[in-house]
Amino acid sequence: MKIIQLLVILVLFTACTVKPQPINYGSDVCHYCNMTIVDKQHASQMVTAKGKAFKYDAIECMVHSLQDEFKDTEMAHQLVADFYQPGELINATEASYLVSEQLQSPMGANLSAFKNTENGQKALEEFSGKIYTWKEIQEYLKL
Repeated sequence: MKIIQLLVILVLFTACTVKPQPINYGSDVCHYCNMTIVDKQHASQMVTAKGKAFKYDAIECMVHSLQDEFKDTEMAHQLVADFYQPGELINATEASYLVSEQLQSPMGANLSAFKNTENGQKALEEFSGKIYTWKEIQEYLKL
């Protein structure tokens, strides 16, 4: 009997796990602008505390969606693609951001993310532009 109870508890925990969803590049559509997500260097995703995932084709779309539609929604995950590891999503709040005219993003903000400050500085030296933190990039992109 205890084994059945443990199995039921295990099934309930795994069914309620709040986690990011894989992005199907070339077929998933951006929640904010409705464009097909194809760019693995600029995609992003948010997952609410209740487990609903929203995918974006550009970091700027996620930031605008957060400021507009989800400003009062608790988020479990805010993820952005690491420019140097296309397709790998990293914690948006810990990433370093570069706005550079030499790095075009899908929606024209020329915004890219890097997993840490060191990689952001490396990109700044390579492409020029300006570095931002998560809090600063939200202010920069304020609607």
